[in-house]
Amino acid sequence: MSDRHPYLDGAHPRRYAHRGWHIGELAGCENTLAAFVLAVERGFDYLEMDVHASADGVPMVHHDPLLDRTTNASGPVGARQAAELDEVLVAGREPIPRLETVLAALPDTRITIELKSDDVVAPTLAVLERLDAWDRVCLGSVTEARLRRARAAGPRLLTSMGTSAVLGLRSRAWLDRFPLPVPDALLPPVRGGLAQLPHRFGPLTVVDEALLARTRRAGIEVHVWTVNDPAEMRRLLEMGVDGLLSDRPDLLIDL
Repeated sequence: MSDRHPYLDGAHPRRYAHRGWHIGELAGCENTLAAFVLAVERGFDYLEMDVHASADGVPMVHHDPLLDRTTNASGPVGARQAAELDEVLVAGREPIPRLETVLAALPDTRITIELKSDDVVAPTLAVLERLDAWDRVCLGSVTEARLRRARAAGPRLLTSMGTSAVLGLRSRAWLDRFPLPVPDALLPPVRGGLAQLPHRFGPLTVVDEALLARTRRAGIEVHVWTVNDPAEMRRLLEMGVDGLLSDRPDLLIDL
């Protein structure tokens, strides 16, 4: 495709270290610079991470809105200044990194960044602008409003799909198999250049042959999260998915 985003120029199928390499010697150190560096050293050229904004508007790489689960601190990420968060340790060992620090340390790595709060959208775009990192980043969120704000950056930015776009994609794939007179305008619009989806959502199968047929016709890649079982990894790759995100990067890279 002539308008193919450079984010998709890496090795295919895409293999992601989800929140970095946080097993083995770095067990518990998810979303830390050490976990990301180790994943890259062991062969990953795609990573996934999450960002929240500090009280002073600095994007910090952390999954939960609270510090309690993974760090030696407690309370909301957004209640602390970035300088305070710099001193907080994940698993009692590794500091919470700033997004800018990670992107600067790994200039040749492609990264999906999940926007975890409304107030982190503009600061994240500012970091991408300062580092000119547009070609190696995909922004994601379950919230369509956050992605809509991010897309104001224009075509230099790749985004994945929010929940409503995924519903629109899944609905159209069902209708491809069981044609019903449903006007396309009544279905949620499909926005985003990349579909990053769970294989299943509760009892619902999200990624199947019908959905992949629909995305292939549209020229949209499908990356599936978070797949930790090698048998499921193999089934999805044989089905034709374009990428897998895993908390077991050791198993994924072996496969």
